Amino acid sequence: MIEYIRGELTELTPAFATVEAGGVGYGLNISLNTYSALQGVKPTAGGQPIAKLYVYEAIREDAYVLYGFYNKKEREMFELLITVSGVGANTARMMLSSMSVAELCNAISTGNARLIQSIKGIGKMTAQRIIVDLRDKIVTTGVSDEIPAGGQIAAPVNNAVKDEAVSALTMLGFAPAPTHKVVVSILEQQPDLPVEQVVKLALKQIK
Repeated sequence: MIEYIRGELTELTPAFATVEAGGVGYGLNISLNTYSALQGVKPTAGGQPIAKLYVYEAIREDAYVLYGFYNKKEREMFELLITVSGVGANTARMMLSSMSVAELCNAISTGNARLIQSIKGIGKMTAQRIIVDLRDKIVTTGVSDEIPAGGQIAAPVNNAVKDEAVSALTMLGFAPAPTHKVVVSILEQQPDLPVEQVVKLALKQIK
């Protein structure tokens, strides 16, 4: 079992990070919240930032996939989410890209199914099941404790934001054409938005 990976952050996109440790490059699927936090990692004297990501291993017959999390709270929430019937690893990652752990905990504890339903891929029944199954667990496991906010990402030029947002959404499973249309529409209305916010808004609009 891999608890965490610590090493040079050699690649970073809104949905994926590569961390080199011991001469091996580990590719990890990440949420937007982890991406935002990793943006704040400072380079070392050698020029490469050193990152530490807590790991969840998804082992299937046809694949061995790693998910990386900037802190244990996010990984614990991810692990709770995938215990709910109808919520897979990719859906859980999308939920953690749309909302912070604190926001999810608040929605679950207050029974705000409508807010949970606003996340792409979450229907009414699944939202209610998440609330029923996890309301007590987020307290007993300590996930609902307040956690530090992640770093903020700096807004690049508009074209860079558009391309990175479309790439992230495509990696999350959305078709490129409608994704591009939604992202462009968002940036036309709010041209100064950073990638993270563009993707979060797009997740609520893509049909």
